[in-house]
Formats: sequence, structure tokens, C-alpha cells
Amino acid sequence: MPHDPLIFDAEGGVPRLRAIMRALRDPQTGCPWDIAQDFASIAPYTIEEAHEVADAIARAAWGELPGELGDLLLQVVYHAQMADEAGLFGFEDVVRNICDKMVARHPHVFGTESRDKSAEQQTLDWERLKAAERAGRAEGGVLDGVALGLPALTRALKLQKRAARVGFDWPSTDEVLAKIVEEAGELVEARATLGPEALAEEYGDLLFVMVNLGRHLGLDAEAALRAANAKFTRRFEYIEAELQTRGKRPQESGLAEMDALWDAAKQAERG
Repeated sequence: MPHDPLIFDAEGGVPRLRAIMRALRDPQTGCPWDIAQDFASIAPYTIEEAHEVADAIARAAWGELPGELGDLLLQVVYHAQMADEAGLFGFEDVVRNICDKMVARHPHVFGTESRDKSAEQQTLDWERLKAAERAGRAEGGVLDGVALGLPALTRALKLQKRAARVGFDWPSTDEVLAKIVEEAGELVEARATLGPEALAEEYGDLLFVMVNLGRHLGLDAEAALRAANAKFTRRFEYIEAELQTRGKRPQESGLAEMDALWDAAKQAERG
């Protein structure tokens, strides 16, 4: 069967992408791997592609960003195509939904409300409109609608923000710091006396309250941990490079030597 000429049109835009996806999913002539996929199997790729977009931005890799955004756009088209095949909704429904949402949530741009308000007030208004939308979907609970598929640190932050809106929050960082000491003590006790499940629970409690500390300090735990990951990577690569000048690999070195190089990397960063 001949393919849609649109597939080979370099200027075909989103219609071209949708035609490619339809061809890939064609039960008779498509790609066996693509045909075998469903929402659940594709969802991890969607999350991965979103993280790769964030990674390109964090590295200021602007030459890579169009490709990464294209990969993420493909995920939207993929899910929409599967939904269309199942008679659930189509790509046009996805576009209409987000367009309607953006218009409804920006009455200061598309409606009669004044634009003369701070970014903080606009954020409060945004949350108020989201709360009204949740109420319309019969999501009555304070924590309803916080997506299960979010990265755990991000979800923890969102859960805590929701609870804080109704007054379930510590009044200052002092109480959060005290809770960290308490949770750390419980983790030590669990390590000494309890099994792996209890240890994992206490470790999770400590991570959760660490996210809360970041929130009280005005810091995003996910962003802070990404920065820490980048710093660790940068310093360990320094260790590897220095060891290479000595004719060594890390596995041929020892902790004392690598620790000294770590300190040298820190000093080099400070200038």
C-alpha cells in the first residue's frame, strides 16, 4: 500500500507527524513494535522524554532542544493516536482541551480581569481556578488530582503545598529541622532493630521531611538534587581525569587518593 505523500513532505508540520504515527500503527503495514504498544507501555517513555527536555535546558544545550522537544511532541501524538484507535478521543480533543484551559485560566489576558497584579497574585488566582476545576470533577479531597506518575520528590512537594493551603503545616523551619532529627533517629533505630520494609519506610519519611525543609526555605528539592547530581558528576570526572594523568583508573586507586582529589576538585571550583 503506498504511503501518504505528506509523510515525505519536509514542511508538513504536525499533520506530517500524525500521518507518520498513523502509518507506524497501521495493523497491516506498520511497525510491529509500535503496533504492540499501549498507554501503559508508552507512559515511561513519555516521562523519560520530558526529563530529557529538562536536561537539555539545564545544560543550555540549545542545539539539542528542538530534537528533545520533538521527541516529547511525538509522545503526545502517540497517545492521541492510540486513543483515537480505541474511540476514546482524538488529537483535536487534546488541542481543544489545552486551548480552552489556557483561555479559562488567563482571564487577565483573554477576559475582563485587570493585568495589573503581581506574579504572586496571578499564581494564587491560577490555584483558585484549578481548585474550581477539581471541584467540577468531583475531586473533593485536598490532595485529589496530584498525579501519581510525578517524580517522587516533585509529588511530595505538591502534596505538602496542597496540605499547607488548608493550614496543615509547620509554622517555621525550626519545627521542620526538629522533625528531621527525629526521623533520622528513627532511621538509625530501624537499621539496628527492624527489617528492610521498616527501614525503607523510615528512609522515605526522612526524604519526605527533607522536601518539606526545602519548601520552607523556598527551595525545590528536585532542582536542588539535580544540581547536586551535576556537581557530583563534575567532581568525579575531575578525579577520573587526574587519575588518568597518573596512569590509573578509579578501580586501581584507593579511597584516600580519590578523596584527596575530590577535595582538589572542590578547591578548583572555588577558584
